[in-house]
Amino acid sequence: PPFAPLARAESSSSISSITSQSAASTPTLGRDLNIGPSPLTMGPQDTLPVAAAFTETINAYFKGADPSKCVVKITGEMVLSFPAGITRHFSSHPTQPILTFTISNYNRLEQVLPNPQLLCCDSTTDSVDSKEFWVNMPNLMNHLKKVAEQKPQATYYNVDMIKYQVSADGIQSTPLNLAVSWRGDATNTDLRIDYKYNTEAMASPVPLHNIHFLVPVDGGPAKVQAMIPPAIWNPEQQTIQWKISSLSHRSENGGVGALLGRFQMTEGPCKPSQLTVQFTSEGTTLSGCDIQLLGTGYRLSLVKKRFAAGKYLADN
Repeated sequence: PPFAPLARAESSSSISSITSQSAASTPTLGRDLNIGPSPLTMGPQDTLPVAAAFTETINAYFKGADPSKCVVKITGEMVLSFPAGITRHFSSHPTQPILTFTISNYNRLEQVLPNPQLLCCDSTTDSVDSKEFWVNMPNLMNHLKKVAEQKPQATYYNVDMIKYQVSADGIQSTPLNLAVSWRGDATNTDLRIDYKYNTEAMASPVPLHNIHFLVPVDGGPAKVQAMIPPAIWNPEQQTIQWKISSLSHRSENGGVGALLGRFQMTEGPCKPSQLTVQFTSEGTTLSGCDIQLLGTGYRLSLVKKRFAAGKYLADN
């Protein structure tokens, strides 16, 4: 079946976001987790399909060309998705096997917040490569029953299971390295943005998509003299925007490049302003986390992984 877009509202969470900032700045990454036809028709020996999605947001701040001044914060969430027919199946088979799973690469995570109503885990806090969680089945059944009553048309239900932060190592953890430089005098201003695709930041190298570089030009009305490569100049808002559809290690120069703008100032020198960058990516995460189901009764039908820029900023 085609992927169905999953509305954010369809996900129900009983735990607050790690930071309201990361929640507010997370771009919408259409939560398309369709796990197959519904309603569910199956015999008692069949396994129930469960899908999982890891979605991570990277917030980063770059200062000039000094890598030591780069500040990074990565947050993430893991959502499980169940087919709508599961509620009927649960009501006719009230004693279900406990849904148990492990999260691998767990030692990359910090400030892990499992959904307190639905998840239990071993309380050992040692740095471990993988951690086991098991679902409180009566609470899950009640929760899905409520969601089914609220959304009778839904073909599957998303349940927020874990929110977390990923341990970051400064600029090495950023998939797109940035350096901004403003130079100029009373009449002319040169803007240069250097960027570099960084395979090291990702669990496996995947392209960044829909990369937008947006900069306001501050210092009275400006006239554009040059934009290399061509960019979008908005004379009303006095902003310049470059768009790159995709960037990877297979791009020109291995994903290393520069954006150049030259402006003629009408009211004196330009004040250096902040660069804002957006991008999305599909197919991997920054944490490298994965999920494996344990035991019987369930099968993993799909695992989606993606990340995006949240507040991704650079100053002179």
